Amino acid sequence: MQLDKDVIVVDASGLILGRMASFVAKRLLEGYRVWVVNCEKAVISGRKNVVFEDYLARLHRKDRASPLKGSFATRRPDRIVWRAIRGMVPRDQHKGREALRRLKVFIGTPKHLENVEKVDESKLPKSSAKRLSGKYVTVEEVARRLGWNP
Repeated sequence: MQLDKDVIVVDASGLILGRMASFVAKRLLEGYRVWVVNCEKAVISGRKNVVFEDYLARLHRKDRASPLKGSFATRRPDRIVWRAIRGMVPRDQHKGREALRRLKVFIGTPKHLENVEKVDESKLPKSSAKRLSGKYVTVEEVARRLGWNP
C-alpha cells in the first residue's frame, strides 16, 4: 500500500520511549503526519520497580478539593505513548494542537499498515533498546501493571 509523502510510519518495537517520542514530536512540528505502530513494544529505561512506582503514583494522583474531578492517568499503551509525545509538543499553542491532530498511535500493526515501509532505527539515533544494559520495561508491562486488560 502506498501512503502520502507527508506520512511517516514509526515501528516502536524495541525503541526507547523518550527518544522515539522526541523524534516523533519533531516530525509533527515540521508538518508531517506520524503514525506509530506496535506502541506496546516500546521500552522505558530504568529498573522495573522504579518505573512501576512512578506510573502508579501518576495513577493515584488526586486533587484534595475535589478528588473525583482530578487529573486522570491512562492505562492503555497507546495513550501512554501518546501522552509521552504530547509532553514534547507545545500543546498550548496553535502549532502544537495542530501537530497532535496529525498523530496516530496504534496497538499492534493495523492491516492497512502491514506492508508499508517504516522508519528504521538508523534514522532514530541512539534510540534502540539494545544500548540499554538490561534495565528496562516495556510499555505493555507498565500498562498491565496499571490495570489494562486487552
